[in-house]
This record gives sequence, C-alpha cells and structure tokens, in this order.
Amino acid sequence: MATPLAILRPILSVLPEVKSPELPPSFFERIMWTSLALFLFFAMYNTLALGVDPSVGANSDFLQIVTASNRGSLLTTGIGPIVLASIFLQLFVGAKLLEVNMKDPEEKKLFHGTQKLLAILLCFFEAAIFVFMAGMPMQADAAGNMLFGGQIDVATGKVLSFGFTHFFVLLQIALASIGLLYLDEIVSKYGLGSGISLFIAAGVSFAIAGGSLAILFGSDGLTAALSSGGAQVIAKALLTIMPIIFTILVFLVIVYIEGIKVEIPLAFERARGIGTGFPIKFMYVSNIPVILAFALLANFQFLAMIFSGIGPVCIIGEANNQVLTPSLACGPGGFNALSVIGVTEGGGTAGAPPKFTDGIMYLISPVYNYFGHDYGAQIQYYTEKTTPVFGIPEWLHIIIYIIFLMVLCVIFGQFWVDTTGMGPKDVAEQLNSAGLQIPGYRRDPRIVTAMLEKYIPPIVVMGSAFVGLLAGLADLTGALGTGTGILLTVGIVYRMYQDIEKQNVISQNFLMSSLLGKK
Repeated sequence: MATPLAILRPILSVLPEVKSPELPPSFFERIMWTSLALFLFFAMYNTLALGVDPSVGANSDFLQIVTASNRGSLLTTGIGPIVLASIFLQLFVGAKLLEVNMKDPEEKKLFHGTQKLLAILLCFFEAAIFVFMAGMPMQADAAGNMLFGGQIDVATGKVLSFGFTHFFVLLQIALASIGLLYLDEIVSKYGLGSGISLFIAAGVSFAIAGGSLAILFGSDGLTAALSSGGAQVIAKALLTIMPIIFTILVFLVIVYIEGIKVEIPLAFERARGIGTGFPIKFMYVSNIPVILAFALLANFQFLAMIFSGIGPVCIIGEANNQVLTPSLACGPGGFNALSVIGVTEGGGTAGAPPKFTDGIMYLISPVYNYFGHDYGAQIQYYTEKTTPVFGIPEWLHIIIYIIFLMVLCVIFGQFWVDTTGMGPKDVAEQLNSAGLQIPGYRRDPRIVTAMLEKYIPPIVVMGSAFVGLLAGLADLTGALGTGTGILLTVGIVYRMYQDIEKQNVISQNFLMSSLLGKK
C-alpha cells in the first residue's frame, strides 16, 4: 500500500536538493565543507536583517542560544523550523497517523522530502510571527516612517500601519532559515556530523566566548573587581567568575556521564575465540531528547506572542482599556479566563518577544538565571518571588518545570529509539546480520533481543530523565551558554571527535576502507 505522502511527489520533485557524493569525500574535503558551513552560519547569525532597528534586544534568551538563533538577525528563527518539522512528522509516524515504511528507500526519500517541505513552510510561518506579532523593532525616521514603507508611533513604538518593510524583513529571515536547512544537508552529506548539531554547538560556543570575555574584561568584570581594592576583593572576584566556574563544573559532569556505559559481551560465530562488546551508554540517545524538548519549548514563545495579541476573554465583567495587572483587563467583578492558561508580558518596539509570566503555561516555561553572578539576589528571587495574578511561588515553578522537562525528555527519548532503529529488536537484528552472538548461546536474534531488553528500555528512561534533570538544574547555575547549551555542545563535540577519528582512520587505512566499502 502506497504511503499517503505519495501525493506530494510532484511538489517534492521540484524542491532543490543537495546531491549525494558519488564517492565518499576525503577527510580534508569534509573539514573544508564543515568550515564553510560554519563561516556562512556566523555570517548570517551576526548580520542584522535590512529594515530592522539596530536597537533590537541582544540575544540573551537561552532558548535562542540552544536553537542557534539571534533575534533581529537573518537567523531570527535559527534551527527552530527544521527541528519542529522533524518533531511533527516523527510524532505523526509514531502515533500511526502516517504510515511510512522507513526500510523502503522510496518511502524514506518521500518522508525526508516532506520534512524538508514542511520545514520551508515553517520558516515563513515562524518569520511572520516574529515580524508581525513579536514586536520586532523596525528602522524608522524621526516621523515614524519605516525604511521601506509602514509607520509607527514614535512615542509608544506601536505599529500604525504595516508596509513593505515588514514583508521584506520576513522574506530575509525566511530565506536565511531555508539556507540553513540546505547548509545542514551539505554538512550531513559532505561534512562532519550533523549540521543542526554543528550550528547549536557554534551558537553555544559563541555565547560562552562572549560571556567569558565580558566577565574577565567587562566594566563590572574580574578586572574591575580586582582593581576595586578593599577587604572583600577576593570574595568579589570569586563571585564575578562563578559563571565560568559553573561552566567548567557542568562541563566536567557531562564529560563524566558521557563515559558511563554497560558492555554486553558478543562473539563472532565464524571466528571462534574472537569476541567484542556492544556498548550501551547511559546516555544511549545522547542529547537528542533535550534538543527535541527545547525545540518544542521554544515554540511556546509563539503561543505567548499569539496570546499577547488576543484581548481578554472576560467572564461577567466587560473589557476596558485600563490594565491594572497583566491579567486584570476586565471591568469590576470581571475575570479574564484566558489568564488561567497563560499571562504574558514583554514585547514592543525595543523589548524582547512576549513571554509567559503567570498561569499554566508559565509553570512549564523554562527557568532563567536573571542576575548574572549576583547569586544572592538570584537565590532570593527563587525563594521569595511569586507571580502577580495567581501567586505562584518561583520555587514551585522550578520544580514543576524540571519534572515536566524530564517527562518530555523521556517521551522524546523513547520515541527516538522506536523510530530510528535503536530498539532492542532492531539492534538484535543488526548484530545477527553481522554474525554476532552472545557467547554460550546459539545464534538467535530472539536471545540477543531478550538480553538487550534488560538494558536498553530502562537505560533510555533513566538516561533521558537524567539529561532533562541535568539541563534544568544546570540552567539555574548561570553557567555561560546555559547548562542546556553546554550539555548539547559536549555531546555534539564528542560525537564530532569520534567522527573525525573514524574518518581519519578510514582514509589512512586501506584495509578499513576495503572492509567498509570505501574506495
């Protein structure tokens, strides 16, 4: 039976595609293509979209850091559309709403083509949300006239009329995101590792480097603390560099966790006495659950943008123009029903995009470090702060958010294992086809499956939950690049190192090249 995606074949056939190499690229060629992709990524990451006001808020939102995006730049949406398209389709396949046989080359090609088409559509959709609903500040003259048409109220920054400026900025952001999509394809086929992972690591590394320089040499950094003198100079210096210390500690913890594994002994059926081991790492699904979880959480920001543009849904009272608190936008005795779901704040001409500050959506919104290296103020904020409408304490927000993140990571981890051939049955079939068996048992994939079922399912749950817990707790420390970013980057760099090592060995060893079918 043909997959429902077959109806998209005429559209997918006209989509540009990066051709797979006829011969495996050499190690030097992979380095060259990877470096070129990184150069283009940083060029777009640091280039302001023409028509956007240079006063746009700096990239301080850790959701932007882990999605390799920079608000106001050409990469305002970053890898968000690409990952979100993958999540949507994988969920449809996992829920059996979409029947796709990934072992069939044609259906697999259709699936990836559909994912690319959906990602392109989401590039325009997310760009439109940022431009029209997130209060992206546009460049305008003293009278409020925008660069390419449209007008704003100079006093309030409110958009009076949309013009070609908005559509031009939307087009730039969408096309840059599509360019990132194809850069990912180039890296995957001609470079080292995954383009998506590479861009995440690049964005986090950029944030760590910039943050370290600011801490060491900034106006309120280490140099200033040491030159201030006084009896408390050492204490001030230590507090100043605490984000760097936490960054190193989080890095070391993640490196240690990366090395925890269980090895199942295996033997070759046709080569008696020669054995090997199948390693099952504690982080069996690596950082994939966190990437998928935060890609989903990043899109909660779009909900906040939508909510911020909707008027109050009043019960009993009528809406009025006087907003006493973020949710009390209804007349006397009235209640805004929408506020139960989520109360938003932020946005505007020069502000950051709206975000949830109260309600159910706030409880599962990411927790930020708000005070840099002022840890006293940070702890006080976590213990004493409550939301303005429902009085939700911040410590409760932290607990619920971390539990939600752990559950989300477990769901995505299990989903990833089921859809990528990493489950016990699939792995057992792969080992059986390679002529491997458990020593002391006859060669039977059912025996290997039973053995793997003792380890893989519980490790997937524990490992996925742990990376969610680690990401949530590390973000509270104020580590540079965020704890989540460090978690992702360590895993990405480690896998890239393994890929480089493998490529180097393969390119220099004729026997390995012959065994792996590489000419």
